[in-house]
Amino acid sequence: MGQTLLDISNLNKTFETAGGPVQALHNVELHVEEGEFITVIGPSGCGKSTLLRIVAGLDGGYSGTVTLGGARIDGPGIDKGFIFQEHRLFPWLTVEKNIASDLSLRDPGVRKKVDELIELVKLKGFEKSYPRELSGGMAQRVAIARALLRNPKILLLDEPFGALDAFTRAHMQSVLLDIWRTNRTTMIFVTHDIDEAVFLGNRVVILEPRPGKIRKIVRIDLPYPRKKATASFQELRLKVLSEFEKVEELELTDGAGI
Repeated sequence: MGQTLLDISNLNKTFETAGGPVQALHNVELHVEEGEFITVIGPSGCGKSTLLRIVAGLDGGYSGTVTLGGARIDGPGIDKGFIFQEHRLFPWLTVEKNIASDLSLRDPGVRKKVDELIELVKLKGFEKSYPRELSGGMAQRVAIARALLRNPKILLLDEPFGALDAFTRAHMQSVLLDIWRTNRTTMIFVTHDIDEAVFLGNRVVILEPRPGKIRKIVRIDLPYPRKKATASFQELRLKVLSEFEKVEELELTDGAGI
């Protein structure tokens, strides 16, 4: 880490709705270093997913500057991987073919890369399995491997573990950290779960709504692997929770979220 990879400056995004314009993001400033793991939390309607979609190049029509590796983001590309809450695998393709996607496994380079990724996401032995034969956590591991196939500069994850049970979610958090420590791919991970945000991130970005803006960025100076029961973890968790509760107080004062 040390060199800025993602540079977001004075980002504003407004949606036109039947009831008039709604500002989703207001003056967002975020600078992410290469190899950093950023987690983003905030209540519904604060612009978490909108921020991620702009970085992915899936949402345009914003003002401000968003650059990746010094180049302005103006559309999707192989330099940006995106993981949704649902795995979105092709049900008619096996694990290995889902990872290869539109590339041929007959290509020795693709074959080698797919095999390496299957090993990385701990799915050895399931290469020929179909999505219906996998658990939710296994399916998400296939989705992560597919997103990593083209060596993206940044991996964007929009609540990828939100639909998993608590045990599987905890396991997937550890798997994702193993992947990050091995590849050092820069990651931005959106979640509603404070424990998850502190467990995973180098920094936790806390957003507040109406309009969506950064309230606080909390640095998590804890070594990996982290233990949630330790006093140091709980101290940082309480620091993040305190800021999150202030956001909730703002919501109660301003009324229900959009």
